[in-house]
Amino acid sequence: MELLQTGHLLRNKSVAIVGGGPGGLTLARLLQLKGIQVKVYERDVSKEVRVQGAIVDLHFDSGLRVIAAAGLMDAFKASYMPGADKFRLVDKDGNMLLDEHAKEGNPDFGDPHFRPEIDRGALRNILLDALMPGTVVWNSQLTAMEQVGDAWQLSFNNGTAAVADVVIGADGYRSKVRPYVTNIKALYSGATIIQGEIEEPEKECPEMYTLLQQGNLIAMGAGKSIAAQPRGDGGLTFYASSLYPENWVSTSGIDFNNSEEVYAWLESYYQGWSPVFLSLFKACTRFVPRPLNYFPLDQYWNAQPNITLIGDAAHLMPPSGEGVNTAMLDAWDVCECLTDGKYTDIPAAIAAYEQQMRARAVVLGKEALDSIKDFAAPSEESVQAMIQQLGAG
Repeated sequence: MELLQTGHLLRNKSVAIVGGGPGGLTLARLLQLKGIQVKVYERDVSKEVRVQGAIVDLHFDSGLRVIAAAGLMDAFKASYMPGADKFRLVDKDGNMLLDEHAKEGNPDFGDPHFRPEIDRGALRNILLDALMPGTVVWNSQLTAMEQVGDAWQLSFNNGTAAVADVVIGADGYRSKVRPYVTNIKALYSGATIIQGEIEEPEKECPEMYTLLQQGNLIAMGAGKSIAAQPRGDGGLTFYASSLYPENWVSTSGIDFNNSEEVYAWLESYYQGWSPVFLSLFKACTRFVPRPLNYFPLDQYWNAQPNITLIGDAAHLMPPSGEGVNTAMLDAWDVCECLTDGKYTDIPAAIAAYEQQMRARAVVLGKEALDSIKDFAAPSEESVQAMIQQLGAG
């Protein structure tokens, strides 16, 4: 890796990034390109320990822009999933309402409307492979932090500790770093998704596999929806969404560790839907309920001298296709603020970054909150509006 030694604010400083997701790994790559000493502390035991989830689309002016700035566009092009960005919208009976697979012409790299999909694990591997050996310290779940002089001492559940001049929390909305920055808590959006994984959909739910056509699919009925995506390993991820009371997961009486019990409940809740969608539930052996929370759009805190947040740790919002893209853009912005020479010291650079980050998050968060009801509990009007919007695009 070619290192650019400059006289920026982080010269001779050490940076600890807590969390080895796309945001944290992107930031580590960008900092290393500037010659900065950085470590990423990740709770996973190794990069192979778990499936990273479904696919994610990167956007022209955020994720793809940062991938290019990190010098990883060739690696991305070699790993993305052509055609997986195609979208189908169907009703509860499986009738096709919108089919991008039938459109003529395919956007490509360089087109602002092109949003190529990549498996989360493949994206993670691209970023990991670009880092210096030993950058990621695995099996390191943060348990506590303590200020020691002008630095931070980090303690981990494996009994080890580390010291860093600057700490950046990239560890999601359950962030262990966030409480050292702000005590603002998350709020419930009103929607909950029940996520499921199917390892061999071609065999276990063949009709659904065919309907998906290795792209994105959303089935919408009155008050509920089902979304499905392929995984890069040939598996499938689905999300059954609706509006539920707060704490519904704990008060519903459903044992979500019992797949047969969850299936029976979903079969009843989606009564009247096409059997092709019920086959998704039948094929799934592990369900995970996920209440969709968000941090208040007007959240504000006074910038700390040498600690900040990126991604969901900073500005959790309901799923809108912007999460990974925004985390990567946060990584770019905080790196630039700390290294572009515009600011006199690290506290000023962090304050400038957080102002940019929060201003962007307010806009994207509002869009996500405004659309969550239409996604999780659609009406006939909202479905027609989506058809018009996506059809026009």
